[in-house]
Amino acid sequence: MSANNSPEVVLALEIDDPALADRLAKLLGSVAGIRLAAPGEPAAATVVARDPRVMPDDIALTQRELDVLALMAEGASNKMIARQLGISVHTVKFHVGSLLDKLDATGRTDAVAHAARRGVIEL
Repeated sequence: MSANNSPEVVLALEIDDPALADRLAKLLGSVAGIRLAAPGEPAAATVVARDPRVMPDDIALTQRELDVLALMAEGASNKMIARQLGISVHTVKFHVGSLLDKLDATGRTDAVAHAARRGVIEL
């Protein structure tokens, strides 16, 4: 129980960045009514922050495919993507096709939706 006799909220931290985890632990450790869970201890809630550059194990996209995907998510056309990345429209089409295959998508919008759902990109 905390000092005001209300039950403590036990929080776990699952954060990939050690510096961020330390900062949050210090901040949360000073908040009345909150206690950080010990390793392996059950928690009422978990604060999760994953490195956005870490891709799900079953999806292996190249950096260039990620660049194309990010621009697709912004609604850019193949021509706009080519200009932005300094590559040919043909190369953009190649990357889009590869993305559709790797993400098991039926089109550009579907590829962006699949990637967002799987945590490959954030919208």
